[in-house]
Amino acid sequence: MLQDSFNRKFNYLRLSVTEVCNFKCNYCLPDGYDCHTRPTTLTLAQTQTLLQAFALVGTQKVRLTGGEPTLRKELPDIVALCKQTSGIDSIALTSNGYHLARKLPRLVDAGLTALNLSADSLNPYTFNQITGSDSLNEVLECIDVALALGLKKVKLNAVLLKQYNGKQLSQFLHFIKDKPVTFRFIELMRTSDNQTYFNEQHLSGHSIYSSLENAGWTLQPKAADAGPALELSHPDYLGQIGLIMPYSKDFCASCNRLRISADGKLHLCLFGEANDDLTPWLNDGDAKGLAAYLTNRVLTKWQGHQLNQGNSGLTKHLAMLGG
Repeated sequence: MLQDSFNRKFNYLRLSVTEVCNFKCNYCLPDGYDCHTRPTTLTLAQTQTLLQAFALVGTQKVRLTGGEPTLRKELPDIVALCKQTSGIDSIALTSNGYHLARKLPRLVDAGLTALNLSADSLNPYTFNQITGSDSLNEVLECIDVALALGLKKVKLNAVLLKQYNGKQLSQFLHFIKDKPVTFRFIELMRTSDNQTYFNEQHLSGHSIYSSLENAGWTLQPKAADAGPALELSHPDYLGQIGLIMPYSKDFCASCNRLRISADGKLHLCLFGEANDDLTPWLNDGDAKGLAAYLTNRVLTKWQGHQLNQGNSGLTKHLAMLGG
């Protein structure tokens, strides 16, 4: 398994399949995605080599991200490639849910095992304010479809925003009272193009954590392939709450993932400077050679991001790597 110089082990790959997104979330792409700048995406053959290389070095979980991954017409084929790769046993998708309900059966048939949906508010008006879309009902429909199809891990993501959803915790809690899904609150992260917005909207998750703890919610142990979220449960709720707080102390100590951009560049950290071009190995179908490169390259991974110092690295917006 991949291991860095701080003894962190990496069994989780976040693979962006497109940088394009059809939403205009005010914390990410307030003016929409500029299609004139989009990079060339990896072919299916290149993707297969990439997955084989990561499987050789111990990757067990792959999360397909974007942009909005459902805009990639080959998405079912990419899910199937993950399923066919020996060693990969968890295949997750992060999506804004737009027109996804009708696509989900095919994706599950191809091998999808988990789904994360963006739902920054359960109020249709606020949802539209944040995302520029009036498709909240479509997102909520996806949850029911996903559960009916037997997906065991269904999560909703909400970026915490002081002005928009910062006081809607009771709505989120009511939603998961009788629904076996996890609602995750993600602290807004600063990128190179959102300094003013960040200063106006950033809301720490610690106050929410304290409120939940006081209300009887308890912290749950992490699964081996889990991300950095703190997950809490309550005996009176079928659902759970998750908190992702990148500005908290030792946030990076449990890092277990690497990222690949849609055009085949390795990012050791969401907010790092490195973006190694892997296409020479992918073009040659050289999975073993790439695996050897990854083994050495991960040794240079930073101990942690530098967000607290105001350094967001090369990340211009979160659609670049899907967060």
